[in-house]
Amino acid sequence: MINQTANLQARIESGRALRKVASRAAHAAIGNVERDPVALLETSSVGRVERLVPLRYGRMLASPFTFFRGSAVIQAHDLATTPYSGVIQQICGDCHLMNFGGFATPERNLVFDLNDFDETFPGPWEWDVKRLTASLALCARDLGFKSAVADATVATAVAAYQSHMARYAEMGALETWYDKVTLQSLMEDATSELARKRMAGYIEKAEKRTHSNLLPKIGEKVNGRWRLNDTPPGLFHIHGSSTLFAPEDDWIRTEDLESLSDKLLTEYKGTISPSHRQLLSYFNFQDMAFKVVGVGSVGTRCLIMLMTDAQENPHFLQIKEAVKSVLAAYVPAGRSAIKHQGQRVVVGQRMMQASSDIFLGASTGPSGSHFYIRQLRDMKISAETETYDEHLLKRYAKACAHTLARAHARAGGFAPEISGYIGKGEQFAEALVKYSNNYADQVERDFEVFRTACRTGRLNAQTDADFAAEFSL
Repeated sequence: MINQTANLQARIESGRALRKVASRAAHAAIGNVERDPVALLETSSVGRVERLVPLRYGRMLASPFTFFRGSAVIQAHDLATTPYSGVIQQICGDCHLMNFGGFATPERNLVFDLNDFDETFPGPWEWDVKRLTASLALCARDLGFKSAVADATVATAVAAYQSHMARYAEMGALETWYDKVTLQSLMEDATSELARKRMAGYIEKAEKRTHSNLLPKIGEKVNGRWRLNDTPPGLFHIHGSSTLFAPEDDWIRTEDLESLSDKLLTEYKGTISPSHRQLLSYFNFQDMAFKVVGVGSVGTRCLIMLMTDAQENPHFLQIKEAVKSVLAAYVPAGRSAIKHQGQRVVVGQRMMQASSDIFLGASTGPSGSHFYIRQLRDMKISAETETYDEHLLKRYAKACAHTLARAHARAGGFAPEISGYIGKGEQFAEALVKYSNNYADQVERDFEVFRTACRTGRLNAQTDADFAAEFSL
């Protein structure tokens, strides 16, 4: 058991001692990859909206990189047999590079942070770092960069994680807790005019992504009431001709939308602060629809609720199903004290994010399914990595690594031990470069197995365009 009350130097030394548990060079191992990746994917699709599972696979077919994004369960399986230092704390669980982005704090400042925590769980901090670095290697390949660029990008990220963790090791608990990475600071730290221009564009774009700007794009007023437009497969009502739910699905048998809304919000209101309950009371229900999001989340039940205040200003809540974390079956001592999966996500997010949504809470839906609730797209932006050159990818890697170090330091309080374990040299970075290269190779092999399964009919895959065409006939 690590003693967090010991002095700083003693804690750093205890971290160094953990190298006897797992050497830093041992992190080059990619784990047990003697498994069927398609079978693991099929397992993770159980319980999803059956009609949307092919869309999940269709989105994953775009490239090895998108396949990786949608298959966290496979890497979790593989990591289970890899060495780790012994430090267990709250981790993100799906820490690929597209799970970082910008969004507004309650004070309306724009910060850069981890976005989604569907897989958050107590686990080895190394797993988050490895998911990030593997995603960077795959992204570099996807962009057509040479292997040396991929290696340098991974090394840059690990060095940034190392240096920032050393800094957090010397910071006080409150100082670490309050620390934020803002979009403005990223722009000011940019070393090229292109990077500064790109960040300025992100900030401008984020400031326009408000609920007021979103409503006219996805809704219209009908008989004095706002209604969301059906645009399947991306957005559709649970009942009606555009639904993608099977007739026997529990959600088809639910009451009217307003009754479902009341059921979800009743429990949810008890998980947010009294002041925010009061704020929410100023809004009235207008409509609710199913919204398909992301890659790995496709098929899980996700709704958006439209509400308006007395001046008809809109407020969107996202109600997203939370199922058991893919890490739960694989992490050492894989247990969480939190049994409600929505609350598990909420607690993990509040621990790891520098500034969480004031409307973040949890609820229970039909048939006992668990949900977490938050605002939808509140000044939120994601990296457009497909437009990045080598320099911008490295800058982005540094920002992600900085953010991850802060999230780990905040959530676990083990910054001195982790910093002591990593050290100041390049051994850990060298191991992660090897790991990321070798694991990217494995992902590409798994992708070919997956693609073959889709082509031969073992898996049914369908693109967004195919889905949309079905409803335009």
